[in-house]
Amino acid sequence: MANFFEVLKERGFVSQATHEDLPSRFERGPVTGYIGFDPTSASLHAGSLIQILMLVHLQRCGHRPIAIVGGATGLIGDPSGKTEMRAMLTEEDLARNLEGIRAQLSRFIRFGDGPTDALILDNAEWLRDRKYIEFLREVGPHFSVNRMLTLESVKLRMEKGLSFLEFNYQVLQAYDFMMLNRRYGCTLQMGGDDQWGNIVMGMELARRMNGAEVFGITSPLIATADGRKMGKTEGGAVWLDAERTSPYAFYQYWINIPDADVERFLGLYTFLPMERVRELGRLPGEAIREAKKVLAYEVTALVHGGEEADRARETSESVFGGGPAAGELDAMPTTDIARDKLQGGMPIVDLLIACGIAPSKREARRLISGGGIAIGEERVGDSEARVDASAAGSEGWFLIRKGKKSYHRVRVV
Repeated sequence: MANFFEVLKERGFVSQATHEDLPSRFERGPVTGYIGFDPTSASLHAGSLIQILMLVHLQRCGHRPIAIVGGATGLIGDPSGKTEMRAMLTEEDLARNLEGIRAQLSRFIRFGDGPTDALILDNAEWLRDRKYIEFLREVGPHFSVNRMLTLESVKLRMEKGLSFLEFNYQVLQAYDFMMLNRRYGCTLQMGGDDQWGNIVMGMELARRMNGAEVFGITSPLIATADGRKMGKTEGGAVWLDAERTSPYAFYQYWINIPDADVERFLGLYTFLPMERVRELGRLPGEAIREAKKVLAYEVTALVHGGEEADRARETSESVFGGGPAAGELDAMPTTDIARDKLQGGMPIVDLLIACGIAPSKREARRLISGGGIAIGEERVGDSEARVDASAAGSEGWFLIRKGKKSYHRVRVV
């Protein structure tokens, strides 16, 4: 069976590792490793796929993954990589988010009672009922405030201000690692580069309280070649939930990535053999579009299933082949607009906002002035333009195109 660390390294997942001999540790027998997921929403997004796929590779290589959904730490919020304090979640919000994330993770990882079957755990199990003084006496002596202040996640926030609530987050995450090691024999924690300090603190706590030798791996924080944060678009996050980001829109996100990212993303976000990844990455000029189609299909099938990936691909090919038939539009993002709202013409900027194409009038005007909006095949050149029901023609719908490749259907009802 393949060595987990070597698989991660070859496919581009490894940024930092705590020990030089990590490959040999995965040859001594099954390893239990975990990653924590922040329950700030009921759905994970495309940026979360790196962490999810690290757990999938761990299981595929004969080891046991644990996914921690922070029912306790989610009430505080991880300050790592954040420039300001997160909004506080209510108990009801947290419960709904935990349920949604558990359901999503179960689509990627195999759960059961076998030695390599995954676990999903809520850290509220060991944190919520702890008495404050008792916890301080047990855990506090193992942390140096001077050391905690050197962490990047803390230093980043010192200028704007870091609440005592958030300052405690690293203690709680370290406690998670210690408890997982004590209860489940977990010896590996993984996360993005912004989690490096938290992982190291957890390793030290497990060593001091359990006498255990544990280790950590971090992945690079992924950005596209044009500088955008992974999983982000002008309209917001690219969600794994089909109700928030349709399979068609999800497919389009991947097919529209910069050419320079194709080979790297094929290695990270698909299970294609690396020989095939490198072959696709070497395609010259316009042929790289074929590699993007492979990437978009593979990731969409992974997240939404093969049937939805087929539909998204067919719709995309139809749109870019000269206009879709009405029956092929079901997979495309669609907004229903009442006919009476179009009487006399609806301002184009209001229409773009209603469809989620632009988050504000200012952004809508920017897109129009830059030549980035078309109704059907006609480019919109005036931000004061209005759209009436005649745009729908006899079909009862029309397409709005943003840029060269992003389409949205408007149905007049």
